[in-house]
Parts: sequence; structure tokens; C-alpha cells
Amino acid sequence: MSLALLLGIGIVITVIFHFIGVYAGAKKIVWTAIILIWAGVISVATSEVKPKAYDEIKKMQGKYEETDKLIEEAMPEVSLYELIKIKNSYLEHKNKK
Repeated sequence: MSLALLLGIGIVITVIFHFIGVYAGAKKIVWTAIILIWAGVISVATSEVKPKAYDEIKKMQGKYEETDKLIEEAMPEVSLYELIKIKNSYLEHKNKK
């Protein structure tokens, strides 16, 4: 799943929540919730993964060229979003075989 698609989904959900807030007459509460949700999602997506995930990355390294490029770009501190991209690339190539 690409970052643009994820951002698009987030924007659509934000607009839907906005109209729910307008309909319910609670725009300030809804927008506060939207801001907190966006902040939380961005925080989680950019946070560094746990040490166990680095062991998984080492197991995936050296098998597929495209996956290795993603690993090199992500190192030394791998975020959750980068880990997801690496795993998707690895599984794509593994399923092609």
C-alpha cells in the first residue's frame, strides 16, 4: 500500500468526520478528535521498531535485490512504515517464486 493511498484514505475519513461534526453540531469536538487521531497515527508510523524487528530484517536481507535496497535506505533506524514496506517487498518476491 503506498503512502499516497494511505494519505488519501485519511483525508477522506477526515472529511467524513467533519460532516458528521457539522450535522451533530459538534465541530470543535470532532476536529479535536481528528487532530489527535492524525497526531497518533503519525507518531506510530514514524516511531522506531523494536529490536526483534531488526532480527526479522536480517533474515530477509540478501535474498532479493529490491528488498535489500529498501533495507539499506531504512537503516540504521527503521520506522514502522519502513518495516511494512520491507515486508511487503519481501513477500511479493517470495510469492513470485
